[in-house]
Amino acid sequence: MDEYGCVCMSMSQQMELEMLDLCDTVILEVNDKIPRTLGTIRVPVEKVTYFIHSDAEISHAPQEEPDDVTRRIADNVASLINDGDTIQLGIGTLPDAVAENLTDHHDLGIYTEMIGSSMGKLMWCGAVNNSRKRFYQGRTIGAFAWGSQKLYNFLDGNPMVELFPAAYVNNPFNIMKNDNMVSVNTALQIDLTGQVCSEYIGGRQYSGTGGATDFAYGAYHAKGGKGIIAMRSTARGGTISRIVPYLDRGAVVSIQRNIVDYIVTEYGVAHIRDGSIRQRVEGLISVAHPDFRDELRRQARENEIW
Repeated sequence: MDEYGCVCMSMSQQMELEMLDLCDTVILEVNDKIPRTLGTIRVPVEKVTYFIHSDAEISHAPQEEPDDVTRRIADNVASLINDGDTIQLGIGTLPDAVAENLTDHHDLGIYTEMIGSSMGKLMWCGAVNNSRKRFYQGRTIGAFAWGSQKLYNFLDGNPMVELFPAAYVNNPFNIMKNDNMVSVNTALQIDLTGQVCSEYIGGRQYSGTGGATDFAYGAYHAKGGKGIIAMRSTARGGTISRIVPYLDRGAVVSIQRNIVDYIVTEYGVAHIRDGSIRQRVEGLISVAHPDFRDELRRQARENEIW
């Protein structure tokens, strides 16, 4: 509790405000190991029904060493990010590898849903200072944080990092207020027209969209913005292509082709923004795995999209 009789909701602001407004009973766990984050929801003590004290260890995000393919993809993504850009990175080994390639950049900004350890590293090494941002200049903005203990220590009481509800952070009209906004997300499958599926494969729901659609739309419409979809060109040990003539039957479109900007694989960068169908097909085949390019061309001609 602070001196005003309010308690800080730490680490996540994704939907806590909405839940607090809807519930009759509020139970808060107090743990001294959780950092005090700023810009967050403050709950008046009168609204709290029960406090529970805990000294349990808090969750840390797993970190894996990137393999050669991931490093090549990260190199290609990093080539699109310039000094002064504001970035959003998703979760996983690939975004972490991208961040590793940005440590020698200058004046980067962060406006993201998740603040992870790799983003923390960019802040404490000085690559991120948010100095060129026009929207929340000087501050890193996110909806939740998940990473290493070093990240949590860095966030504790840090006035340069603020967390807000996801309904605000992920609002595309707020995202596009950031000039030179660069969004980096991934996909499970992309068809030759640029439709992106990031949540459904093999007849099963694999994941949710998260903030990918919001940030793709916001970055696409930001002044100088770039929306990047980065992924491996193949799956299942190289036996199937992630770039396909058509999405699998029953698959859903997570990001529509009209707001897809850059597609990045280990084989390069395809800039398909504003491209005709033929230009999109050519660009996507150029970053597909070489073993599948002839077949993709054959099917594109057969289906009269090339």
